[in-house]
Amino acid sequence: MIDLKGHGVALITPFAEDHGIDFDALGAHVERLITSGVDYLVVMGTTAESVTLKAKEKEQIRSFVVDTVAGRLPLVIGIGGNNTQAVLEEIESTDLSPFSAILSVCPHYNKPNQEGLFQHFSALAKSTQKPIILYNVPSRTACNLTPATVVRLAEQYDTIVAIKEASGDMAQIQDLIRLTPEHFQILSGDDALAVPVLLAGGVGVISVIGNLLPERFSQMIHWAHSYRVKEAFQEQYAMLDLIDLLFKEGNPTGIKAALSLKAICQNTLRLPLVPASSALMASLQQEISLLEVIS
Repeated sequence: MIDLKGHGVALITPFAEDHGIDFDALGAHVERLITSGVDYLVVMGTTAESVTLKAKEKEQIRSFVVDTVAGRLPLVIGIGGNNTQAVLEEIESTDLSPFSAILSVCPHYNKPNQEGLFQHFSALAKSTQKPIILYNVPSRTACNLTPATVVRLAEQYDTIVAIKEASGDMAQIQDLIRLTPEHFQILSGDDALAVPVLLAGGVGVISVIGNLLPERFSQMIHWAHSYRVKEAFQEQYAMLDLIDLLFKEGNPTGIKAALSLKAICQNTLRLPLVPASSALMASLQQEISLLEVIS
């Protein structure tokens, strides 16, 4: 079993102007997150633009982050897709020893039914002894992993230990907390619901905004864990407008725009994603400045 309590950050992949990987920016960013008190890092998640990275680039990034972190924080590796056999092959070919768990997203585009989702994740669970975190994000995958299917998976496979739940449906999240086995961990996949999910019985969050405000968001999560409800909600509400802006034109479009305003990375993405509009950039700058004033 692994402890996913607290604040995990879904790492971005900084790109240079030529769209190659900016390892200098990535290294500096990882160091910044470590010193800011985050609890663990997620490598090769959606926020990393993993679907536009070549296999060799993924390996380079994995190795670089592992070497940079040097055991100072736990690491989670994202391995998922809509071709079950290809996912199995990637799990088999990847050195998983530096990672505490695999984060695996529901298959996209195919729109499998609940039995298909169960069989997909069953195949993954049978292929490795590494703990698996399910990732349910219906807005991206066009399918919803229901609590009944999650319970079925959690009860049948000891290696399926958690879910990053990004449905945005608090009723569904409460069912997950209520119905899953005691050892199974619920993580918020929505930054805007981090505090409500924790107070309802979840254990943590895998965030996007943590790339920008790692110390502040970590403090909010730790307050929620300590049931300092007033302080936690005060911070959650203060960040809601910024969180909305970060996802207004998609992820990681918003977070890379915001990070570029703070000179953390360049505002460069790979097609089919494009940089944020000038209107969004202006709104982000205004909201970030406001948050800095009231911090």
